[in-house]
Amino acid sequence: MRVAIVENTKVTHHGQVGVALHEAAARIGLYKPWVDGQLPDPADYDALVVFGGEQHARADDSHPYLPELARRMRAFSGADRAVLGICLGSQLLARGFGAENRIGTAPEFGWCSVELTPEGTADPVLGCLPERFISFQWHSDTFTLPEGALHLARSAGATQQAFRLGRATYATQFHFEAHRGVVADWARGFPAVMEGMSPGWLDRHPQEAARVGVEADRNGLMLARAFVARI
Repeated sequence: MRVAIVENTKVTHHGQVGVALHEAAARIGLYKPWVDGQLPDPADYDALVVFGGEQHARADDSHPYLPELARRMRAFSGADRAVLGICLGSQLLARGFGAENRIGTAPEFGWCSVELTPEGTADPVLGCLPERFISFQWHSDTFTLPEGALHLARSAGATQQAFRLGRATYATQFHFEAHRGVVADWARGFPAVMEGMSPGWLDRHPQEAARVGVEADRNGLMLARAFVARI
């Protein structure tokens, strides 16, 4: 199994997705286009995973590779390669399929409740989760649903939480890859940004991690394993 991973920022944790890929003995091609503009070719891989970043999905001036990454995600999907976009990755996937990116309209932060739609409950990947589940959120933007996509999940803060196109092209706005260790590292690395998103959250973090972190970790690993099985 050959999987291309695209990182969009200096600090990128693969988290539960990395665990599931390691379990499957996947061979990884790692790309950092914010450094050199290089992107994977669908002919070389069985799947593509695109992680998040601090930029928004239309930040072409500061990150000129973004339009091509959105096109490349669609090309992987068109070649029947499994595709996963998380947070910014989901927004870029929506862009690649002609949807509208809505910048700064849907802020969510912290461990939040997400609800599956009926299509999500029946989905071969998201259907592994409870109808209501906890996952970590950290975003300000959202998007409209691409034409032909199945709407799989929603939350109180952002209606578009997950969708699927075709056999195995998935987008999740929520950070299911972010287990408690990832969130703790983000808290150490970006305390001011987190406090800006949710004042007082750093003080609440230990209690929140103890209250819902185990459940969120379990949900994230189940979802990661289910996606990897589709590859």
